[in-house]
Amino acid sequence: MAPANPSHIDPIDDLNDSSDNDDPSGSGSEDGARILTSATTPTGKRNKTKALVVEEQRRLVVQTAFDAYFAQSSARSQTSSNVFSSLIPPLTAEEYSNATCPSSPRLKPIESSILSEPSRGFLFSRFSRELEEGFNLLFYGVGSKRRVLNQFASECCSKAGHVVVANGFQPDFTMKSMLNSIENVPGILSLPVMSTTIENQALRVYDFFAQSSQKQHLYIVIHNIDAPALRTARAKSCLSLLALNPRIHVVASIDHINSPLLWSASELSTRKQEHPTPGSAPPRGFAWLWHDLTTLASYDDELAYADRSSISGAHGGGSRKQLDAGGLGAQTGTAMTQTAALHILASVTQKAKKLFTLMGAKQLEAMGEGDLPVNDLEQFGLGYDTLFNTARDNFIATNDTALRSLLGEFRDHGLVVAAQRGSGGGEVLWIPLRKERLVNVLESMQIEQ
Repeated sequence: MAPANPSHIDPIDDLNDSSDNDDPSGSGSEDGARILTSATTPTGKRNKTKALVVEEQRRLVVQTAFDAYFAQSSARSQTSSNVFSSLIPPLTAEEYSNATCPSSPRLKPIESSILSEPSRGFLFSRFSRELEEGFNLLFYGVGSKRRVLNQFASECCSKAGHVVVANGFQPDFTMKSMLNSIENVPGILSLPVMSTTIENQALRVYDFFAQSSQKQHLYIVIHNIDAPALRTARAKSCLSLLALNPRIHVVASIDHINSPLLWSASELSTRKQEHPTPGSAPPRGFAWLWHDLTTLASYDDELAYADRSSISGAHGGGSRKQLDAGGLGAQTGTAMTQTAALHILASVTQKAKKLFTLMGAKQLEAMGEGDLPVNDLEQFGLGYDTLFNTARDNFIATNDTALRSLLGEFRDHGLVVAAQRGSGGGEVLWIPLRKERLVNVLESMQIEQ
């Protein structure tokens, strides 16, 4: 039979035939089938086969609870930086007042029954009797107690002796300022004192009212005795000294839920001496008598120094602490309120006020018109070199030392914030106030001048 035309031979068939014929061992058909299957299997089927093998291997490895814990712990945190306080601009003082006022004049705020005239008179007489028996009064409860305690001080305590009212909720309140006010009582400064430390001042006040010839008593009314300035060991030691004098009476209020932990059991239960001896080592304690004084009144006076319209604006130990901890004063630039700024500016020198006015004018000029980002005031800041040249031209600071001395007061209180620009851009300074608040502060300063 004549051979077929080679041109009609299929290349694949020819390859299969040659593979089978070239196998010297006679087993080429089986190996050739494997090779043929591998060579002719599509790529998608091979990947699917490998995936099935890997999945089968994973089923054989069972992950324990310990493996799951460490795998989850090593996972990257997915916390978002879009916090509410940076996305929503805080309200101004006027906006906050308008939002919190009653929607209808017919709606009256809820008041506690103890604020009524008959109940208040009965309570005041009871409080006065307890003070005469040697107790100090500590008031707790929901609502501001400032108005009620001030009424008690003016209507009852002022008729029995000297009265000193201490607003512990103020950020600038110190124990020394309270002792200085007590020393205004006639006759106290006539006693000698070794030094002007608060311990010696408290001891001099104690010795003055421990004299048997002293007939008038001293009433110390402390709003928020749990304030940070009165939690220190030195402040507690001085207060515990004064509280056990039979002619010194302490009337205080607390609002923090953990305030009872400030005093030990012995300090709470120690009673006053009936006949103290001046110059001797007096005991320490408070002799508290607790009273629930729930008034349901708003904390308007206590929160006057905090930005109630902003989540991040509450007072937390001063601007220095917030800035050192990387607080929002340096991040968002909205933690400073208009009231706090004016309070700081009222206690600085005229040159410092001129420097602040200069910085405020430059910052407003950089802001321009239109809506501005609330959480990025750094872009409107002023470079230190530019500020130094401008301050020197206006005869505010003639050298670097003088300028940094003026800026130091503002930076300590968070009224001026500084940051380093990247790529050797130097230091930039700005005022952490919204545009409308900065305008109001500058206008208030012009009116005062």
